[in-house]
Amino acid sequence: MTATAPSAEAAVRPDGVAPARRGPGRPRAEGHDERILDAAVALLDRGEEVTVGRVVELSGVSRAALYRRWPSMTDLLAAALDVGREVPTVPVGDDLLASLLDGYTLPGAAGAGYSDERFRLRIRLAMTDRKLARAYWRSHVARRRGAISDVLAEGIRRGELRDDIDIDACIDLMNGVFYYQYVVRGVSFDDPGVVDRCRQALLVAWRGMAVDPSHAHPMEDE
Repeated sequence: MTATAPSAEAAVRPDGVAPARRGPGRPRAEGHDERILDAAVALLDRGEEVTVGRVVELSGVSRAALYRRWPSMTDLLAAALDVGREVPTVPVGDDLLASLLDGYTLPGAAGAGYSDERFRLRIRLAMTDRKLARAYWRSHVARRRGAISDVLAEGIRRGELRDDIDIDACIDLMNGVFYYQYVVRGVSFDDPGVVDRCRQALLVAWRGMAVDPSHAHPMEDE
């Protein structure tokens, strides 16, 4: 069975009402969060549907404990799909363009534990479930954009980048280069030619943002 977005069983509460956040009282049992997430990841890796019943069965955690930790199965599924990804660190050094290129294209930028298969699964599920896509964006994607946003903001501060650029739109533009390789071209970043094509596209984007495009890494043109 292929993995799919949560079904009707996946609603966290039978009545469809999200559980209230935990207030003062008994502390959470240690290790429950990890067991719940590990169970969801195992189901994904097996190609099974992630449901309340199966997560409870595999994790050994009660439904009540599950309800206290996750406002919905959509949020749990989003978290499971993100396991292995890392929040990138992009040093804001003297050469901002070099920092940007390395941040996007160095081996392991997505995290050593994040497989190509899981990335493609996430894309497939998100494309068929907008609620899941929004949950993944809210909880995981948005926080990883901070490092690139800092590089662009520093470029504006230094006068290297135009002060009228929309940073969020520019990040969308650059990220789109990489998603296109996966979704449309169907290629792998193990191919040096793919990485080089992405670097060249990032360079074009940088020139569009730059105050003086002629100063954007002459070495990249060689």
